Amino acid sequence: MTRPVIITCALTGGSELTGRNKAVPVTPRQIADSAIEAAKAGAAIAHIHVRDPETARASMKLELYTEVVERIRDSGVDMLINLTTGAGASFIPGVEDPRVPEPRSSLSSWQKRVAHIVTLRPDICTLDIGSMNFGEVVFMNTPAHLREMARVVRDAGVKPELEVFDLGHIALAKKLCADGLIAGSPLFQLCLGINWGAPATPEIMLAMRDQLPAGALWAGFGIGPAQFPMVALAVQLGGHVRVGLEDNLYLSRGVLAPSNAALVEKAVQIVDLMGAEAATPAQARDILRLQGRSSPAELLSVRDQGSAA
Repeated sequence: MTRPVIITCALTGGSELTGRNKAVPVTPRQIADSAIEAAKAGAAIAHIHVRDPETARASMKLELYTEVVERIRDSGVDMLINLTTGAGASFIPGVEDPRVPEPRSSLSSWQKRVAHIVTLRPDICTLDIGSMNFGEVVFMNTPAHLREMARVVRDAGVKPELEVFDLGHIALAKKLCADGLIAGSPLFQLCLGINWGAPATPEIMLAMRDQLPAGALWAGFGIGPAQFPMVALAVQLGGHVRVGLEDNLYLSRGVLAPSNAALVEKAVQIVDLMGAEAATPAQARDILRLQGRSSPAELLSVRDQGSAA
């Protein structure tokens, strides 16, 4: 039988990308519409950040997350929702006193970083494992904060996607699993090509895959021009894949991607050429052992019944 491969679409991210490609969605309506288009193109999961509609900068506002999630669910399109908890982890030391963050820093409490997860109960949320130099900022995820976030996510019944950017992050994630903070089979996302994390090369993806615990589920992606080569490699190595404007702005060399859906369509073509097939949302729930999660139609029915009562 043909292996179903889960395609995640990372819609917008938190970096300042809108000036480089106008297709990057900003408002809740644009982000939700982009997710729906990606689902119709073959993505089973939408990975969601939100942005301030006026500035296009990354935001952590619950009302923005709520609007995006409700728009997707109200559309009736079946798609798994994956909300980030990475927002609120960036630290830029002040010039005069490095202990005082610059205004551009987003460093927040761990409680604030998971507040929208507790309220909205998505199918999946990211849990960024480990701290690192992330371009020119420090991406801070201390073990103590990760333990607390993992506990809250577990108790909310949400599956964490363990985002790892280097080999040491996998070791820390395995410790969280051993301590009982990750329920069920762990789901890893191998994040490659980010400055200054693990490079997007075949050798690195293979090395990271081989360090995963037995029975782990995994996906992998590369950023920029490595996006589509890493799609092919992840499929070949038995993993799942991620594409989207968060990670890559181009459909091909010199050609800006007109939409997230266009990137998903190309990923579907690669998956097909590799002898696999794009997983449906139902297949994704089965692979990820989320059979108990409700589909959008079921959520709408429950909500409408509650309103009628």
